[in-house]
Amino acid sequence: MPWEAGFAFFRRFENRSIDERDLLARADVLAGEVVRIGKNYRFRRPPVAIGFSNGAIMAAPLLMLYPRCLSGAVLLRPLSPFAIDPDTSLSRIPALLIDGDNDERRLRGDGARLAQRLAHMGADVTHHVLPTGHSITEDDIGLTREWLKPLLGQAEGG
Repeated sequence: MPWEAGFAFFRRFENRSIDERDLLARADVLAGEVVRIGKNYRFRRPPVAIGFSNGAIMAAPLLMLYPRCLSGAVLLRPLSPFAIDPDTSLSRIPALLIDGDNDERRLRGDGARLAQRLAHMGADVTHHVLPTGHSITEDDIGLTREWLKPLLGQAEGG
């Protein structure tokens, strides 16, 4: 859907707050598609969601509401999608969150708040704050690559 000269996976109100009802409906559809695709392609395990900005906000409810459809999540420049957290156990599902310290599109601490919420729900959270703005940097890529290695079963040199 169109949003601020771009597109979004969910609706926002004019004050930029998230329409949680719309987000919940879209997360339900997306979770169903993730599961369907995994079955169709015979994935050995659920995929790892990797989302940036709007994609991180969309991936967070998948993790928070449908933890069995993911093996983990990388959330770059995220914020917490819900005013009240769902009552879901994340059973040590790994989650990497990376914020930009000078992110003009987030309030300071948005990612840290989501990291705390996910940890409280039982996720195995790794959180970094980089000295950057909203864009993805080489540091984001390096941290994500290193974090994914053990999750994907890759050797240190691989």
